[in-house]
Amino acid sequence: MKVEDSRGSEVRQDGPVRARRGTGSGVVACRGRSQYTPEMAALRDITALLDDLLAPDRYTDYAPNGLQVEGAATVTRMLGGVTANLALIEAAIAAEAEAILVHHGWFWKSEDPRVLGIKRRRLELLLRHDISLIAYHLPLDAHPELGNNAGLGRVLGLEPGVTVAGLPELVMCGRLPTPLPAADFAALISRRLGREPLHVGSGPARIHRIAWCTGAAQDYIEDAARAGFDAYLSGEISERTTHIAREAGIHYYAAGHHATERYGVQAVGEHLARSLDIDFRFVDVDNPV
Repeated sequence: MKVEDSRGSEVRQDGPVRARRGTGSGVVACRGRSQYTPEMAALRDITALLDDLLAPDRYTDYAPNGLQVEGAATVTRMLGGVTANLALIEAAIAAEAEAILVHHGWFWKSEDPRVLGIKRRRLELLLRHDISLIAYHLPLDAHPELGNNAGLGRVLGLEPGVTVAGLPELVMCGRLPTPLPAADFAALISRRLGREPLHVGSGPARIHRIAWCTGAAQDYIEDAARAGFDAYLSGEISERTTHIAREAGIHYYAAGHHATERYGVQAVGEHLARSLDIDFRFVDVDNPV
């Protein structure tokens, strides 16, 4: 496979880092620096840099942001992924990484706090191999340059727009350089994200002004419609979303929770690698949702 390093060169590996047999899920992509000698950084310096960059104290979130599981005091290699699942942990073990950076971490407010079953197996592996887990949820969505929303906009070629009154802070807005028919915009999403979106609703014949928010942000659709956007894009869709889109006269595209949230961890990890000269690799564990 091809692995792109953060210095812009292309190197080759025998294959991607893969989860070991028995996990039921493989790793489909691994990008990072491979042919250089990385430096070593203190875990406390990494978390301090990330907290300063992402400002988690600004958000009331559903899970703790920052260091969630403490591992080795120093880090030479870090793996990044969307979600802290077993496949990603096993990839980190195989890569001899000392830390993992994710968007979806652990210890959500609504979950069972007991360490049982799947949670026990994941945590036991991290502790046994002295691997830290670092997670940022809403701060990683919202960063204006390195966040998921900003990254999705760049991938889709959307031109950022001015701030629109009445839109929630997490929602970004912009426009297509050239207006497109609704079906052509769906095809563009499919090409750029590698996932065919679900398109519902009705709006202008050609789409120009677009609002978007990654992940499970479908309920911001009414805010986007009231603000006069032609289309709204997010990751997921609820039963009610279809009716709202039809009745509000707006196009809605559900492009996948995972597919829309791959960009923040990559951007932040590459920023971290440049700042501290550690090795960062992004691992994309396939998820069709």
